[in-house]
Amino acid sequence: MKNGEPIRWGILACGGIAEKFADDLAYVKDGFLAAVSSRSLEKAQQFAANYGPEVKAYGSYEAMLSSGEIDVVYIASPHGLHHEHTLMCLNAGIPVLCEKAFAINSKQVSEMIQTAKDKKIYLMEALWTRFHPSMAKLLEILNSGVIGDVVHLMADFGFRAEYIPEARWFNPVLTGGSLLDIGIYPLFISRLVLGNPKEIKASATFAPTGVDMNCSMIATYESGATATLFSTFAANTDTTCTIYGTKGKILIHSRFHETKGITLEVEGQRPEFFETERLGWGYSYEAEAVQADLRAGKLENDWISHQHSIEIMGLLDEIRKQIGLKYPNE
Repeated sequence: MKNGEPIRWGILACGGIAEKFADDLAYVKDGFLAAVSSRSLEKAQQFAANYGPEVKAYGSYEAMLSSGEIDVVYIASPHGLHHEHTLMCLNAGIPVLCEKAFAINSKQVSEMIQTAKDKKIYLMEALWTRFHPSMAKLLEILNSGVIGDVVHLMADFGFRAEYIPEARWFNPVLTGGSLLDIGIYPLFISRLVLGNPKEIKASATFAPTGVDMNCSMIATYESGATATLFSTFAANTDTTCTIYGTKGKILIHSRFHETKGITLEVEGQRPEFFETERLGWGYSYEAEAVQADLRAGKLENDWISHQHSIEIMGLLDEIRKQIGLKYPNE
């Protein structure tokens, strides 16, 4: 990365999430998509063709990382491969934005973070929701005290996924299950609003492959607040978040993790709707945050810090322990 020049992004793995991220780089100032990589050169070439002839395609991750063509990499592979791919990138000297869930378990996350620290290379988990303008508006409302003390939070995320045993949603080898794939979003929003729980209880029902189809969580906090959180591949849920306070409530509209609107209801007043910006799919905000960090010479992000990722993965570990879900590659 040279001073004054745009930041060159590379994408590792060319799936659906990679396409959304690549689309949204069009909204990013001072950065652009320079290269993509896949285990299949043909797939990489087909992906790159959607973004212009200047985007280089590589038939191996290693080839892209050693090409000298990128300044930072976005890892878009399934989360069961994040540990391996993050270490590959860090060992190649490339800063990393790695899609959530950060890895399979806390041991892997600790190794990823320690490697980044030892090599003095930037590393961030791509919990993109944190960087949406809607989250800034939410925190503004909460910090104003207009709804009083938060008493309870409810958040869900569910969609009906066709049951295909080998698909990543249901394949234990690919660390399938609703918790790590989408349950992380209700966990994230509860942590943002209420902090880390002092206690969390979880239960789940399972797909025939042995990964969680439904996962329900109940959390309690030092403040006295509680939260109910839910994820599922069995039904299309509201995918909203409601925050109840002693003087009113906040509704984050569907889908809450990428919302364009928040409704505030204060007792004795008319409901107030706030429209919030979301450019494209909503991934440009985290990309710009990474770029700002790199320009500033930081090794981690202030909002999604290494400690934040350690704590989120610790919660995921505890929930999986309670529901009895262990992956074959652990």
